[in-house]
Amino acid sequence: MKSKTKKSAVILAALILILSAAFLTVFLLAKQKKIFINRWFVDERNSVIGVDVSSYQADIDMAKLKQQDISFIYIKASEGSGMQDPRFNENWENAKKAGLLAGAYHFFSYDSEGKTQAENFINTVGNDLKGRLIPAVDVEYYGNKEQFPPEKEEVVSQLKIFLETVEEAYGVKPLIYTRPDIYKKYLKGQFDGYKKWISSLYTPLGWNYKDDWYIWQYLNRGQLEGYTGGETYIDLNILNKNKKLEDLIVR
Repeated sequence: MKSKTKKSAVILAALILILSAAFLTVFLLAKQKKIFINRWFVDERNSVIGVDVSSYQADIDMAKLKQQDISFIYIKASEGSGMQDPRFNENWENAKKAGLLAGAYHFFSYDSEGKTQAENFINTVGNDLKGRLIPAVDVEYYGNKEQFPPEKEEVVSQLKIFLETVEEAYGVKPLIYTRPDIYKKYLKGQFDGYKKWISSLYTPLGWNYKDDWYIWQYLNRGQLEGYTGGETYIDLNILNKNKKLEDLIVR
């Protein structure tokens, strides 16, 4: 009897060791951005799912996206102080025609003034956002900025100017898109009154972000029907189950 108990204990210990090693391997591979595990943690069938797009997706059939249970879309409008996405106008109008709830976003530049960036965005999108999603600003690294990050004081100052200028134009606070590491370095405690859209592509958001959020970009390797001539993949986003999509609509 003792022999059987001892054998069972050894087997149990071995199983625990194997499972722990497997979990650690998956965790490390995810942290090293070698595997995507987020879909294991997302109930796509029972959640509000959206996409974000730019000219990289080329020709987009908005109606086809909507048929695949896509509830909302964010469309790139502008970047920095002088760049406009060449596909914005057609994407913006086609989303409206398809009845797909859409918002416009701006890619924030660390090399340009916040005021002129806001003016670029407003001139690109137009004056009337009623019935659309609140505007968003994409704050992330580009080029060599991760290796040589800009000064926090300057980022905060220019981003505040951008946000305030856009809010003055549309009467709503924009949504801030960023990564957990950038949020902690630049934004935490500085922009608490703004809704957050957080990108965590390789691990569940709760593993590296604890503050409030509205949207989680959980995958940049999504594949749907309805876009051709450009990227194979499309970004997928999920609305926080404790939030309402209606709260992101400009009234």
